[in-house]
Amino acid sequence: MESVYMKRAIELAKKGEGHVSPNPLVGAVIVKNESIIGEGYHGFYGGDHAEINALKNSTESVEGSTMYVTLEPCSHFGKTPPCVNAIVENNIKKVVIGLKDPNLLVSGRGIQILKSNGIEVVTSVLEDECKKLNEIFLKYITTKTPFVILKYAMTLDGKIATHIGDSKWISNSLSRKHVHEIRHKLSSIMVGIGTVLKDNPSLNTRLEDKEGLDPIRIIVDTKGRIPLDSKVINLKSSSRTIVATTELAPKDKLKALEDKDVEIIITPVKDSYVDLIYLLKSLGSKGIDSILLEGGSELSFSALQENIVDKVVAFISPKIIGGSSAKTPIGGTGIEFMKDAINLNNISLKTFNEDIMIEGYIEKE
Repeated sequence: MESVYMKRAIELAKKGEGHVSPNPLVGAVIVKNESIIGEGYHGFYGGDHAEINALKNSTESVEGSTMYVTLEPCSHFGKTPPCVNAIVENNIKKVVIGLKDPNLLVSGRGIQILKSNGIEVVTSVLEDECKKLNEIFLKYITTKTPFVILKYAMTLDGKIATHIGDSKWISNSLSRKHVHEIRHKLSSIMVGIGTVLKDNPSLNTRLEDKEGLDPIRIIVDTKGRIPLDSKVINLKSSSRTIVATTELAPKDKLKALEDKDVEIIITPVKDSYVDLIYLLKSLGSKGIDSILLEGGSELSFSALQENIVDKVVAFISPKIIGGSSAKTPIGGTGIEFMKDAINLNNISLKTFNEDIMIEGYIEKE
């Protein structure tokens, strides 16, 4: 039954998607006499943790019960007091943990405190599922750089637009809705200046059935070419816009952008472009834990070449448009030899009516 209750805790944890960044997604279930008597999840950044909410929501005394929690209970003071204290004070008999805290500064400390207070502890229950649940947090807490998802949609013959640049729409409405759900879950979205000049996108989240949070909008613009009337820098949104540029951008243009409350990050020039590795570190230092990279093809290749991409989400539509000059998802100079191709692992497939979504992780050395 341990896996059954842990699966429920994972389901609860997902309810916090898009609201807890840069904290982890955590769910907790309290079981007594083989019945669930309390449930909780971390609902928003700065709010009570899953364990505290489960205790508050319990329908009877939790003394002698078992708590199932997706991540090791915290043992330090942050926005809230340590959860292990509340577990001990409420006389929980046993704690079943999905994943140990990945933060090396605190990992195992919560478990040790529980054990030292006579509480039985079981670890690594549905550990792989709990790791996937918090893949963003796992990277960010250990590297202080964002988890990067490269997303694109292409036709069956590998094109992202026709030879005249028309791209609306390659994927169907269900696929596009799923993309907005991904945007809701991640803290930021990144595109290159070419995409802004061509499509003039808003880069916000549009979900009909629930309130979607707009991601932080990041424009990679080496020479400061972004028009001042672009939608992305004039959008009424609670989320901010960042332009990542270099010393090649005109100073008066940067001043005009700042007057529009656009945040500027100036990176070194690397191979005539924005230094993406420098940029990722800067974004991480600002608490940005995840990026949805949506194009265009040149930026996508540069990101892959710099090895900053962690995951790829590709939508394939059963359409054929042809055209030797029609753009493909990944541009740039390309890779010369097949032996040097970038490989994906842990592949999964999902369909949205006739569209196929392929999801995989970049194979790291």
